[in-house]
Amino acid sequence: MRNPAPIIATATLGVFAIFLLLRPEKTDPQPPPAPAPQPDLSILAEPPDWPALAAYQHTITRSDFEKLLTEIFTTDDTWRTYISLSDHSAEILTSTDPSEPPFILEFATPAKTLQPPRTWQSTGSLPSPPPDQALANLHIAIDPGHIGGEWAKIEGRWFQIGSAKPVIEGDMTLRVAEILKPLLEAMGAKVSLVRSTNQPVTPLRPENFTRLAEADSLSDPASLRLFAEKLFYRTAEIRARAKLVNETIQPDLVLCLHFNAEAWGDPAQPELVPRTHFHILLNGAYTSDEIHLADQRFAMLEKLLQRTHEEEALVSETVARTFAEISGLPPYIYQGEGANFRPVNANPFLWARNLLANRLYDCPVIYMEPYVMNSNIDYPRFQAGDYEGLREINGQHRPSIYREYATALATGLANHYSRMER
Repeated sequence: MRNPAPIIATATLGVFAIFLLLRPEKTDPQPPPAPAPQPDLSILAEPPDWPALAAYQHTITRSDFEKLLTEIFTTDDTWRTYISLSDHSAEILTSTDPSEPPFILEFATPAKTLQPPRTWQSTGSLPSPPPDQALANLHIAIDPGHIGGEWAKIEGRWFQIGSAKPVIEGDMTLRVAEILKPLLEAMGAKVSLVRSTNQPVTPLRPENFTRLAEADSLSDPASLRLFAEKLFYRTAEIRARAKLVNETIQPDLVLCLHFNAEAWGDPAQPELVPRTHFHILLNGAYTSDEIHLADQRFAMLEKLLQRTHEEEALVSETVARTFAEISGLPPYIYQGEGANFRPVNANPFLWARNLLANRLYDCPVIYMEPYVMNSNIDYPRFQAGDYEGLREINGQHRPSIYREYATALATGLANHYSRMER
């Protein structure tokens, strides 16, 4: 925050010249002390608790820290503005205010290596499961992406062709979650749904953000409304889900369920594309603008130090391979030199991106992006709805797309946890 402008004394209009000549010389009042600068933050974010990183002292070597930082969590060298490395420690800027002391992270050494604190269990820390209970002792949270229902049009995850059934992502992800939950439970997992209805988790609504929209120098009613709506469904809703996940559910793994889409234009006359694909997103690839924000810089470091990436990559490798085999979907390939994405382990199905959900959830997150809602390959399957068994669609006998999604994901998780040494 910029320092307030000095208070300028206003000259008093004189009434009598003699009074002005004889009155004591006036001293201008001093400006009030400048408030302490606030860190640059993402919208609706709280200032980070930098001392909390002290729990990660001596838990990571310099080489591992630098490798993760440069190969997964950042996209360029901007991090060097905020993080200085020596052989023994990392000096991390906590504020753009030079009077604020940096946080010093001490690296692990052969003489002193500690385990990072965390609320989740890694694959390697789980006890061996019974033969038919591959997911025993595992707590999984399922987060059906978006909201759906009456909120679908506001979210922009809705389209309809003529009088056909509308395609609503929030409704579809919830249906997948309802099918997936008993499949995981049958394999021994404890399963929690982050949402179980087509209503927001947050108690806030778009009208709660009108003043914030006005403060953003927006003037016309349409822009104000759109800005307030985005703060509701894109920011406040995800932050409310993160609070629920981190403070109440506290799972070992979160499955964020989504359906992908390509630009469809007018939702009343959407364009269908002749392709479909699949990929999984892991947290990473923080841009220079994101690292500048104190809350995102803190979250990046906390993710890195918790070692969530290693677990996300480990689980996702098997899930991606199994999902592709069952669904037949090809990988989605990000094109060009990405400013906001990075490939992971040279696996065409795995990509790192910094999304609000996979950043704020304090555990490994498998962020699913299969199928294409406005694909002329997948659209007939969405129109067919959910059903048991097989139906002929586009000349092929196919299961319900929702059951295929749930079965492929559940099978991928079972393959991972049953085959890994614990």
